[in-house]
Amino acid sequence: MEENQEHIPKGWTLTTLGDSCKIKKGAQFNRVELSDSGMYPCINGGVDPSGYSDLWNTDAGTITISEGGNSCGYVNFLNTKFWSGGHCYSLLDVKSDINNYFLYQALKGKQNQIMDLRVGSGLPNIQQKAIKEFEFLYPDSKIEQSEIANILSKVDQAIFQTEKLISKYSQIKTGLMQDLLTKGVDENGNIRSEETHEFKDSPLGRIPKEWEVKRLDQMTKNHSPIVYGILMPGKHFHGGIPVIKVKDIFDEKVHIEGLLQTTPLIANSFKRSELKEGDLLFTIRGTVGRCAFVPKELEGANITQDTARIRVKTMYKDYLRYAFETPVSQFYIQLNTIGQAVKGINLKALRELNIPIPPPNEAQFIADKLNGIRSTINIELNKRSKLQSLKTGLMQDLLSGKVRVNDLIKETTSV
Repeated sequence: MEENQEHIPKGWTLTTLGDSCKIKKGAQFNRVELSDSGMYPCINGGVDPSGYSDLWNTDAGTITISEGGNSCGYVNFLNTKFWSGGHCYSLLDVKSDINNYFLYQALKGKQNQIMDLRVGSGLPNIQQKAIKEFEFLYPDSKIEQSEIANILSKVDQAIFQTEKLISKYSQIKTGLMQDLLTKGVDENGNIRSEETHEFKDSPLGRIPKEWEVKRLDQMTKNHSPIVYGILMPGKHFHGGIPVIKVKDIFDEKVHIEGLLQTTPLIANSFKRSELKEGDLLFTIRGTVGRCAFVPKELEGANITQDTARIRVKTMYKDYLRYAFETPVSQFYIQLNTIGQAVKGINLKALRELNIPIPPPNEAQFIADKLNGIRSTINIELNKRSKLQSLKTGLMQDLLSGKVRVNDLIKETTSV
């Protein structure tokens, strides 16, 4: 630790985890009977509990570090009694001059570095010796430790509440999709039921009598078939035509930063897959089923052979995007996704996907309802992202002593 002494802020101490607490490995789960309804969580090598039990072996208020598995190095704080499993380190008997929750935040801020301690290829793990030798900084004042922990805890609570809202709205969206995309709404805006409305048999099961079942390729604009893109776009050609790859499509958006650009000559050879604003993209190889609409700034761009362009009839554009998410559509897509090293769905199978089709006005009403709840979810997702960025910045400043907590409080109150 001597080489780090010059970087220690005044009034702070650099120490190791082994000098600060007792590090105890848990007991294998074969000693307890796991269930979904026990009183106490069983914490092992993962992020989430491996199950629940009516037995416990560790007190509440304990910091844990995952010892083995893909999540080894994950830092957690348990507010309840729990069973510590064989792939879990519990940090016990923390020294009296260190605030326990400050220690949790200090380790959480260094979680990536703790994860870097993993060894082994088949089942990675972190040796106890490495955990004991892991270093962290703490202010000598327990009051300052407590204030830092409180600030970070408040941000954690805000993130937690935001995640609860995201989960709540996501469940509402799932329920709405189940009702709206299978039963629809009548002329009064009420969800149909077979007790009050007429339904009929179809290849997709029972649907409202006003609806039809059509293949995906019947829902595209005239002279605009479902196609894939450029086979070999080549190396990046500065100032060329943007080409969208599967990796550029995620979170229901096309991310335009860092798009590959191909030569005009190559792009002109694939005019059939040239993009227009509002085209629906559907990834067909590698990660199958990612969707996004083409934004205005990518008018005239192109795609690779791993993505399909679907130029949907205007009145059904938004509706069709949601129709891909129904259990029936998902089952069909999974059933027709084939391959070993690289999985994919061929265009013929995609074109033949059956979709339940309501009248245009009803389809737009359904899409508007679902767009509304998705917009609400996106607002909360953006809020969570900002809170997470705030937490990262605060941890970097407060847990290093770069910004002293009293200075931060003065700065905040003076604004």
